Amino acid sequence: MSLNKITAVIFDMDGVLTDSEPLINMAAVQMFSELGVKVSPDDFIPFIGTGEDRYIGGVAEKYNVPIDINQAKKRTYEIYLELVPTDLNAFPGAVELVKKCKFVGLKIALTSSADMVKIKANMEKIGLPISIWDVVVSAEDVTKKKPAPDIFLKTMEKLNVSPTKCVVIEDSVQGVQGAIAAGMPCIAVAHTFPVEKLKIANKVKEKISDIKMEDLLNW
Repeated sequence: MSLNKITAVIFDMDGVLTDSEPLINMAAVQMFSELGVKVSPDDFIPFIGTGEDRYIGGVAEKYNVPIDINQAKKRTYEIYLELVPTDLNAFPGAVELVKKCKFVGLKIALTSSADMVKIKANMEKIGLPISIWDVVVSAEDVTKKKPAPDIFLKTMEKLNVSPTKCVVIEDSVQGVQGAIAAGMPCIAVAHTFPVEKLKIANKVKEKISDIKMEDLLNW
């Protein structure tokens, strides 16, 4: 990659832009409780970044609980969406970074393993509605979820740029693995996982507010 050739920035949502991991965790724990199954918040950690099907399904498998994944996910989202208006916040500096990227002429894409119902609610709440993004790709757009590269490759295709011209901002180990597998430079933010678990990323920052434009452009 040559200097200053990045033309697009791909943002993950949960754990990068929105501090939503605690809320979806709380919602999923409550959903299982309603099924009569007591699960631990930590049970979900291995499945962060993989999308709600795997996030919920992986824990169901751990406890050997047969569930209808669509119904379980629907109920989890119902609980989650009740929390969004009062409890969901953007990480400090996240909204400003997205707007700065757009202002300087970079294409901006939102690439999330969440379903569109969650994406729309989150983005409306933090003031980055779907309409401002050049491309939005959700869990419904791909079959194979992170750490597979498919969701990033789909985003790249929609952006109509090559992988070396996109930089991905991720927070999960699975997400970083997916970005690297797609051939894209990746900056990890340690909002969800500790820095030492994210060192496979090209660059690691403690938080999204630590990312400067030169971090995005200079490779």
